[in-house]
Amino acid sequence: MVSFTAAERDAVYKTIYARRDIRRFRPEPIPEDVLERLIQAAHHAPSVGFSQPWDLIVVREDETKTEVAEIADRAIAAAREGYEEPRRSDFADLKLEGIRESPINICVTCDPTRGAPHVLGRSSMRRTDVYSTCLAVQNLWLAARAEGVGVGWVSVLYPYEVQEVLGIPPHVKPVAYLCLGYPEDGFPDEPVLQQEGWRERLAVEELVHEEGWEGERNRDDDA
Repeated sequence: MVSFTAAERDAVYKTIYARRDIRRFRPEPIPEDVLERLIQAAHHAPSVGFSQPWDLIVVREDETKTEVAEIADRAIAAAREGYEEPRRSDFADLKLEGIRESPINICVTCDPTRGAPHVLGRSSMRRTDVYSTCLAVQNLWLAARAEGVGVGWVSVLYPYEVQEVLGIPPHVKPVAYLCLGYPEDGFPDEPVLQQEGWRERLAVEELVHEEGWEGERNRDDDA
């Protein structure tokens, strides 16, 4: 059985709390052994029914990055129009992707047919394949933070266009498009959107419920 020292346990929590969404990158490459460790971390994520529904497409070529970045440009411009002022101007000031600048892009996909027709644990919750894929993303992200590598998740994209650019089969769905590289300005002390005043972190006490959505059960009712 694997056990952890107090220092190792603290390092796990340190990595979780220090993870950030990075958008600005230095041009220096990520060493291949580091990249391999990140990919292995993703592949060792838990998955419902041990289905392992993920694939990882590593993108290095500038031409491919540019094609994806142009999709992001159009999606970001369209999203900006959905806000009223002053939020629209605030949105325009945010840097939402680093596709061209980052030395490595990784598209993480989900294959819902892997292990089909019957995947243990998915008979009543069909979307657990996507949830499992997100765990692979998080594994990679946390491992990257421990390695000093920044990761940015580009969510403002048109997934079907990305699917076409990367030649992804029709039944396989892009879940996350990630930019990887060493941060230009290091890792900030708090999330960028919090720094920019876009949103504040919610208080965890407001999000934890006891026994049901309405909160702690009234013990007197059971008396």
